[in-house]
Amino acid sequence: MKKYFPRSHGDNRMKHEGDTSRARKKFYLNTNNNLHYLLEGRYKWMNNFINKQDIGIEVGCGTGISKEFIKCDNYKITDYSDNDWLDHKMIDALDTKFNNKSFDFIISSNMIHHVPYPTLFFEEMNRILKPGGRLIIQEINCSFFMKILLKMMRHEGFDFTINVFDKNKVCTDINDLWSANCAIPNLLFDDAEKFKSKFPYFELEHTSFSEFLLFINSGGVISKTFYIPFPKFINRIIKFIDNLLVKLFPLTFALQRQIVLIKK
Repeated sequence: MKKYFPRSHGDNRMKHEGDTSRARKKFYLNTNNNLHYLLEGRYKWMNNFINKQDIGIEVGCGTGISKEFIKCDNYKITDYSDNDWLDHKMIDALDTKFNNKSFDFIISSNMIHHVPYPTLFFEEMNRILKPGGRLIIQEINCSFFMKILLKMMRHEGFDFTINVFDKNKVCTDINDLWSANCAIPNLLFDDAEKFKSKFPYFELEHTSFSEFLLFINSGGVISKTFYIPFPKFINRIIKFIDNLLVKLFPLTFALQRQIVLIKK
């Protein structure tokens, strides 16, 4: 399969690309049980790495619904926008302006594959994390089936030919917040030793894979598409099947991955 698949906004076969306000409103209307179950799974696992009294933020929070699932008294959400639901507005994840060593944890959920300079992102996260603080990541896994889905829906692309560790190399369109390169997480994390050599101030605490059919039948988090609505007990069965497929064949089926990094 090709290592490079470009896309443009005009190619997108999904609806309402980038409309976080609409997506947030739809989420709180509780009309899509599939999506609620998916997002609950994407955030609740993070609580295993968070203490209730920690000070934490999410960067690039999008719809901001993580607050529904993260159990922490001092948790704030940020994004590079001025949406009403944000605690901190117009925060650039590459240059946050927060003080050094401000946070016990930082959440990044499906945001890194939109970052134009991944190396600068990790440098900034290192700067604002306290020693022993955690960078908790949920991201795309550009597996065999993810590549097929991207080619079918054309809402995002991938490029495995770039050097994500070169801080002078642009990995996405710097002038387009919704541009994406879904290969970035794989290029960063597939080779754990290479990541460690490039970012020696982080130690890998946790890595796992998740989601296949749940992802496909979610209807989309922000950009929307067709889905078949299921009650929660059916989604639980689907998750069981997903977990089995992902555990046995992550390179084929896993559409998401989880990473936890500790600042040394």
